[in-house]
Amino acid sequence: MRMHNAATSAARARRGRAAWLSGLSAEQTVEREYMRRGMSVAGKRWRGSRGEIDLIVRNGDAIVFIEVKKGPDFARAAERITPRQIKRIRNTAAEFLAGEPRGLGSDVRFDVALVDGAGRTEILENVFGAM
Repeated sequence: MRMHNAATSAARARRGRAAWLSGLSAEQTVEREYMRRGMSVAGKRWRGSRGEIDLIVRNGDAIVFIEVKKGPDFARAAERITPRQIKRIRNTAAEFLAGEPRGLGSDVRFDVALVDGAGRTEILENVFGAM
């Protein structure tokens, strides 16, 4: 029995690590896409007291908060966004903005970046609306 639990735990740990690495790779792909579009990175995996934002970039004076979702295809990746996550991202963004010169008055956009199994990206701009 003990051997089975150890093997199950090890397999679960491998799957978790693989998922983490896959997510990290997706975030790096998305970061490169935003940089290719001329934006600069303001934060990666930025953590506030209410959660984490995958990527934050500056587009001129605007701040773009990006949630990265990976799936076998774009539709499956998009299905992984929940109302609870949207609320968490908006609350965490407010924490980030508290440190900005214009605070909550900053020009803000919320994007979702989808990454499919082949590593292609689809950027959905301003999907959560303004703050």
